[in-house]
Amino acid sequence: MTDDSAYHYATIARALSVIETEGPLPLDQLAARLNMSPAHFQRTFSRWVGVSPKRYQQYLALDHARSLLASRFTTLETALATGLSGTGRLHDLFLRWEAMSPGDYARAGEGLEIAWGWFPSPFGEVLAMATDRGLCGLGFTDTTGRDAAMTDLTARWPAAQFREAPEQVAPWVAAAFAQRGEAALHLIGGPFQIKVWEALLRVPAGHVTTYSEIARAIGHPHAVRAVGTAVGRNPISWLIPCHRALRKSGALGGYHWGLPVKRAMLAWEAARADASLHGDEEGGSLPSEAAEPVL
Repeated sequence: MTDDSAYHYATIARALSVIETEGPLPLDQLAARLNMSPAHFQRTFSRWVGVSPKRYQQYLALDHARSLLASRFTTLETALATGLSGTGRLHDLFLRWEAMSPGDYARAGEGLEIAWGWFPSPFGEVLAMATDRGLCGLGFTDTTGRDAAMTDLTARWPAAQFREAPEQVAPWVAAAFAQRGEAALHLIGGPFQIKVWEALLRVPAGHVTTYSEIARAIGHPHAVRAVGTAVGRNPISWLIPCHRALRKSGALGGYHWGLPVKRAMLAWEAARADASLHGDEEGGSLPSEAAEPVL
């Protein structure tokens, strides 16, 4: 993870906006819309997602969510039974997580010191926070801005002490986005929220599920709206993959950090999953950094 990743995402976000407005475009036309040469644009895409711009555009199509539901819908009981650890997946990132005790949750972080820092990521700048037991917050600023992200995440732990210490958080952030090593998570949430987040952790990269499927899997089939609220309150975006939850209709639903970020995440994962299985017929093999996290 380098500053280049934030630059690459800014280019992707601009391209996404153009594609949504005008539809898929030939390489030279899309590059021209972004004031880039075709060669530079192609290199940027390849560095970010590992496939060519031509292939990637299909993942940014407005009906991509419906396509994912049709071809990559995950039934959570099946996912749990198989453990999501078959030989068909790449395993370079290990997630170790723990939830706060009910007492700690009631104390709202009292006695905890939380380090934080700003970092580049494949999806724009991210605000990362961590206790001594792991990451407790990941929020993306591209749509919301820094002030809103900081206010949002600090409000989760109103009685904690916060200090800017990016060097303490950096190793876990690097593991999360480079998808190698171990990323420890320290979750704050009520029992219902924790159940929802556990369900999200069963959804493999490149696949999706629905809010109603999550509600059914956690034993509350009629609590779809409450599930949606809990998904939106996920404090550790990306690693707890709330972006993989869609509406039954195929609509994206909401996303706490902005729908452009959610759409980019889904496209990024789907493109990399396909490329890791089949290779990119136009862009060559997938770069080594494209391994999926183990969730």
